Amino acid sequence: MQRTTSFESKGLHCSVTFYTPDQVASGERCPAIVMAHGIGLTKEMGLPQFAELFVQAGFVVSLFDYRYLGASEGEPRGQMLPTEQHEDYRNAITWTQLQSEVDPERIGLWGFSYSGGHVLHLAAFDPRVKAVVAQMPTVNAFLNSRRLTSPLELEELTKIVSLDRIKRYQTGEVSYLPLVAPPGQPCFLATPDAFTWVESTKSASEGRWENRLTFESIEHCLYYEPVPHLEAIFPTPLCLIIGEKDFLATADLTASVYARAMEPKSLTILKGGHFDGFQGEGFKIASTTALRWFEKYLKQA
Repeated sequence: MQRTTSFESKGLHCSVTFYTPDQVASGERCPAIVMAHGIGLTKEMGLPQFAELFVQAGFVVSLFDYRYLGASEGEPRGQMLPTEQHEDYRNAITWTQLQSEVDPERIGLWGFSYSGGHVLHLAAFDPRVKAVVAQMPTVNAFLNSRRLTSPLELEELTKIVSLDRIKRYQTGEVSYLPLVAPPGQPCFLATPDAFTWVESTKSASEGRWENRLTFESIEHCLYYEPVPHLEAIFPTPLCLIIGEKDFLATADLTASVYARAMEPKSLTILKGGHFDGFQGEGFKIASTTALRWFEKYLKQA
């Protein structure tokens, strides 16, 4: 069963699809998984298939849109600041804990890409999180940005961002960059697989996905490192899923996080790139890995 509703975050309503197992005994409280999408996406793009698998296994799932995105409220549209998204995630956890079907002591988080970084942050600093799965997570956007762009391109982008800050300060006007674009056109996720995947999934958002993010979002993203104190994740069980051909969240950076993290931990390497965990054999491996992790650390908790 599922229903679409909302929870409040800093005075705005965040849209959430709330999934419950079909057969839950009266008064039974289930473990829950809170999920959110990657940068510039919506909750309908690739994520429901994971949520449906989890709920079939007996989990409650809260799948939500951050403020300023998708079906959630907030202006300016396309605003994606890490600290604000952390707060949305915390409020999603609180709302989930308050649902009658949920055991508030058994909450897990699943995140992809930018949200994959967010769930690492929350695993470190929110004791309510009892297990976490991060798929293709952004673990160091500073280093990623310097691998994805040439020094000259990065210098030009930095200049644009700096000029935009002055304009915002003087006029309040919000400027945007496309999230994806065909090869050769300016955008934020400038890899062919990003454009192809977004084009293939955007219809699921029923017109709510917008191909843009604010320059202020880019300013914050360029220096985002979600877990400055990796040791703080302990003792939360940490499952990392990476792609050996991922150019948006490179595998070696995440593997370095895994090497430094304390047990319990798990690392799964898919053969494909950033979006290959959403289809075919990649989805089968990624979803099964996540499910087994949650079953081990939430159902036995």
